[in-house]
Parts: sequence; structure tokens; C-alpha cells
Amino acid sequence: MQFRSRNRVTPEFNMSSMTDIVFLLLIFFMLTSTMVTTNALDLNLPNAKGKTENNQSVSVSITKDLEYYIDKEPTAEEALEPKLLELLSGDENKAIVLRAEKGVPIENAVMVMDIAKRNKLKIVLAVNPK
Repeated sequence: MQFRSRNRVTPEFNMSSMTDIVFLLLIFFMLTSTMVTTNALDLNLPNAKGKTENNQSVSVSITKDLEYYIDKEPTAEEALEPKLLELLSGDENKAIVLRAEKGVPIENAVMVMDIAKRNKLKIVLAVNPK
């Protein structure tokens, strides 16, 4: 006596529902990716080993009370540019290290950056490491 199974499993697979899901996901990701904007540049920065060169640099510090210091020496805001030019004249690797205390209005830091740009000086903004 031979028994035959009434429920036969077919080896065929229907892909129509799978393609619908894939197209819906594709449309979802296409719509959401246009709404996302990146605020950073994708830069490939060089690696560095060893010591950095000691370039002539001058430290400009701005306190919360909007007092300006050039290498720990108090300086008036109006005398900042001539004093920086005097200290950094004659060196091609000119650099300013800007140390703005937390809470200083951005306009004051930008003013120092503008002085550096006008006189073609390099400027570095100093921060606390994590």
C-alpha cells in the first residue's frame, strides 16, 4: 500500500512581494537622504609622525571681560594689529595662537582672525583637549 501526501511543497518561490518591499525601501531612503544635509567636509587629512617644527608664534588671549593679551602682556584692542605686525615681521612662518576664554562673544575672536587674514598670517584657535 502506497501513501501519497496530499500537501505537496512546491520548490518555486514567488519574488513579487520581495520586489515590492525592495522598491518601497528604495523610495524611502531616496526621500530621506535628500532631507539630510551634512555640515562637515569630507577631508582626507595627512598623517604625521615625529615632532612638529617650532614656528615663531604669538599667543593672543581674550578674557571674559574682553581684555586682550599678547603673550601675557595686556594690550588695547586698537593697538592689537600694530603690535602683532611688529612681533611677527621678518618671518615667513608667521602664526598666531588665539586663546579665547569660554563665553567670549564670537565677534571678538573673529576680529583677531580678520587681522590675521588681512596681514596674511596663519592663525590657530586653541582649545582644551578632551
